[in-house]
Amino acid sequence: MLKDKVLYIRDLADCPPSYLDDPGRREFFEIVWLKNEEALHTIRHDFQTLKGDWIYLIPPYRVHQLNKAGKNGVLVSFKQEMLEDDLKEFLLDVFRIFNIQGEFSCLQVNEENAKSLNAVYKLMEEEYNQSSMNLIMLKALLKVLLLKLIQLKEHHFTLQDIHEKRIYEFMMLLELNYHEERTADFYAGKLGISAKRLNQILKEKLNKTGVQLVHDRLILEAKRQIIHSENTMKEIAYNLGFQDRSYFSRFFKLHTGNTPQEFQTKVKNHVLQHENTLIAN
Repeated sequence: MLKDKVLYIRDLADCPPSYLDDPGRREFFEIVWLKNEEALHTIRHDFQTLKGDWIYLIPPYRVHQLNKAGKNGVLVSFKQEMLEDDLKEFLLDVFRIFNIQGEFSCLQVNEENAKSLNAVYKLMEEEYNQSSMNLIMLKALLKVLLLKLIQLKEHHFTLQDIHEKRIYEFMMLLELNYHEERTADFYAGKLGISAKRLNQILKEKLNKTGVQLVHDRLILEAKRQIIHSENTMKEIAYNLGFQDRSYFSRFFKLHTGNTPQEFQTKVKNHVLQHENTLIAN
């Protein structure tokens, strides 16, 4: 279904199982816009309400699958090649809004912004459904949609308190450096605060220390590679900075309760039994 596509647009209520089951789906960025629905995640900010319009920005090769069954909303999926002719700065902004914490990011959209986004979406949907759609026009409209989402993310950022801004900055640094840098001292130094202060902020807001979050990010990437890549466990361990496969295996089991091989088998069995809805642990 997705083999020859670079863009896929659908109403969530009309999204067929063939899309959800398609192995090519893993290569797509997904914009999931829930309309007048409760959030699928735990809300952390006091300027957000429980119910409303939520936009989930889900990167390729994710581990979790958000349960969107029965939800009102729309889906826009696209491959990276839809953006390849754009400026590097724009591409970086897109990657950042999709990868704030390594798994997905989420925005709540007010009525005014929803109206603006919907105007762009309707133009995209109309062109997409043409018998001979214009890919150049769709690329331009997708860029407008993404620029609006980047703008929304920046506005969301300004609403956060100083500690939440530091957490955001920490997460951005983590995305760039977690393969090589695994100490709180490194990240605290980049933020201009002490490691003790950084850990206090992270514990207060996320109930985890800097090192715990680095380990979480490593485990997430390990799961992604175990699920989606064809690399051996030794190669995955090396890719993540572990010189010794047995140490990687002990590290993985300590944090997940399973060895990498046990996790891989568990995932394969789960996918076969639950229509490609990947396990979240």
